[in-house]
Amino acid sequence: MPLYEYRCGQCEKQFEATQSVYARVEDTECPHCHVKEATRLLSAFSSNVVGARKPGFTESKAKAMNQERMERFVKLPPLNAKRNVPPPNMAAESEPSSADRTTSES
Repeated sequence: MPLYEYRCGQCEKQFEATQSVYARVEDTECPHCHVKEATRLLSAFSSNVVGARKPGFTESKAKAMNQERMERFVKLPPLNAKRNVPPPNMAAESEPSSADRTTSES
């Protein structure tokens, strides 16, 4: 659970509280004067990455989604050109069969 910093509205003292992400600010009680007039403060933090940087979940997910999109775009026809592939039922009618060629040649 995250650690939040608060300032009491009545006694003006600062305190920290470990609360759920879903906890409301209005329900936070000051440990010094026990009044529910706390204001959540913005906390400064720092982090240090040691060693080789490894991609996090967000970066991995974004890369996978980009790859999936690119695979879908490959299947699309070009924007300024028509497909050269005739419909399946037209291919059989346009090409004469080998039996027709042999009878017409004799």
